[in-house]
Amino acid sequence: MHLLPTLHTPRLILRVPTLADLDSWAAVMQDEETCRYIGGRQPRSMVWRALMCMIGAWHETGVSMFSVLRRDTGEWIGRIGPWQPDGWPGREIGWTIARHAWGRGYALEAARACMDYAVDVLAWDGIIHTIDPANLASQKLAQRLGSRRIGPGRLPPPHHEAPVEIWGQSAAEWRKVSRG
Repeated sequence: MHLLPTLHTPRLILRVPTLADLDSWAAVMQDEETCRYIGGRQPRSMVWRALMCMIGAWHETGVSMFSVLRRDTGEWIGRIGPWQPDGWPGREIGWTIARHAWGRGYALEAARACMDYAVDVLAWDGIIHTIDPANLASQKLAQRLGSRRIGPGRLPPPHHEAPVEIWGQSAAEWRKVSRG
């Protein structure tokens, strides 16, 4: 059993997901535009399985996505965080933010907190982001985090046919970017 963290930023709370997040998470995963680059829309039953996977990963490995909530309203607006499924090409900080929350800087704010957490608490020596080559918004976010395109990658089955590029940086590079 691992201690379950909660991160705070000026506008957000990042906490381990709970079953109470299911309705909001399922709504986001039904939005075609939000899910375009992450495998497409998912039925609620698949979202439930993914949510249980995230919760279980926190308890068994101490690493998984956080639920992202607005501090002012408590509204669930996405998932973001350290992620390393079996067979993954590296230790990743990944993200999905609800479309109605796009363009407000929430993803960048949460990703910075997760990068700090991965480097300072988890002691990761490097961080990647697996990004669909057509996902320009995620590429821009990765660049704002100081990451660069490393090259093409491959995810494990059943995602192995999806096009993916690996973006990333070392912990030393992140420290330089974040503490400037």
